[in-house]
Amino acid sequence: MSVADTFVTAVTDGSLLVAIPVAAVAGLVSFLSPCVLPLVPGYLSFVTGLSGEELGDTRGTATARPAGGEGDVLVGTAAPVRRGRVVLGSALFVLGFSAVFVTSGALFGGLGSVLLEHKDVVDRVLGVVTIVLGLAFLGVVPGMQREVRFHRLPAPGLAGAPLLGVLFGVGWTPCLGPTLAAVQTLAYREASAGRGALLTAAYCAGLGVPFLLTAVAFRRALGAFAVVKRHYAVVMRVGGGLLVLVGLLLVSGLWEDLMIEVRGWVSGFETAV
Repeated sequence: MSVADTFVTAVTDGSLLVAIPVAAVAGLVSFLSPCVLPLVPGYLSFVTGLSGEELGDTRGTATARPAGGEGDVLVGTAAPVRRGRVVLGSALFVLGFSAVFVTSGALFGGLGSVLLEHKDVVDRVLGVVTIVLGLAFLGVVPGMQREVRFHRLPAPGLAGAPLLGVLFGVGWTPCLGPTLAAVQTLAYREASAGRGALLTAAYCAGLGVPFLLTAVAFRRALGAFAVVKRHYAVVMRVGGGLLVLVGLLLVSGLWEDLMIEVRGWVSGFETAV
């Protein structure tokens, strides 16, 4: 079986077909949370070495003296270079924290394969933990919305971008804990290091793609951020509700029933080709 066939089989076997969208939404909720969203402009400035004003300057104007003339005129030569620098720095930052999260996802998936014979008991324990984390995300459980910050940071610019991503992945894990822990719980249930890594990669996509889009359209993104900030309560309720729902499905055993149902649906599906 080819690598492509293996990937398609893994994604369409039922469990990942449901778990991957859940993980991606959890990543998006993490990005929109008060824990991450207000810091995005600062991260972009740090990983690119550009100021906020430079990030927002989509014209990229530069001065040049016309041949045979006097005075300077503005020409739009800096924008492509600046945009490329912003995208590259952002991508390196996303790759940095993705390396941390995907590695942990693979570890949880491998652990699941070791504890497979105790799956029912562990499912219920992790379900309870996920419910508690969901309630913490909603702000119901005090003292569980903290983060650990590193005070010694790499030098600003492209060279330090991946390292800052790694530090973000490690240092912000407690802050991202509710959503990330729910995804790691699903990674554990896959009982496979490869599937656990794939599932966590979906979480990183949900968290990282909005970051890249912000880098590409910085000014427009700031306007969108203002809208999200006015509706933080909705974001937190949706995120917390999603985690509580996943936890309840795990505790009740309905998650496994849902996976069986989806597997049956997928196995009975035939393409029109």
